Amino acid sequence: MYAGLKNTPCCLCGRDDTHTRIAVPPRALTLMENGGPISWRDVVGTVTLRFCADDWDLVSDLAIEMDAHPLSRCNAAHVSLDLREDHEALLSATKAETDQTELESRLEREAEATLDAVDDDYTEERDVVEAIVVLRALEELGVRERPGGADAASPSAADDD
Repeated sequence: MYAGLKNTPCCLCGRDDTHTRIAVPPRALTLMENGGPISWRDVVGTVTLRFCADDWDLVSDLAIEMDAHPLSRCNAAHVSLDLREDHEALLSATKAETDQTELESRLEREAEATLDAVDDDYTEERDVVEAIVVLRALEELGVRERPGGADAASPSAADDD
């Protein structure tokens, strides 16, 4: 198996000194800058994004205050990932596309459990931000529907009434 970069820079600004990392589903690569050439179906496991301290503050505010994700501004060239072996070249055989459904379902369940436990003293802000980013990315990709409709979970929808 090919292993992508492990010590990656901040995916927003490119700084080498990173502060926090989160994991997102492989399909989220399609939402990132320079993600087009990467075959997300060939990724084994999650994609790890790292952020410097300054950008982490921005990402936290974006996720917690605005219920959104920063993936469109993240550079896919600065992520850490593992790619499956190239069986087609090695064995002259075609291998079926990897089914990411199980991984995406697991990440969705874990993210929902984290948000359900947001008031728990043991739930860290990093976990909450990661959960929001994962869920919003899955919604944008059409893998998950936002519970209660698009405006139900939006903090500003309640303020408009």
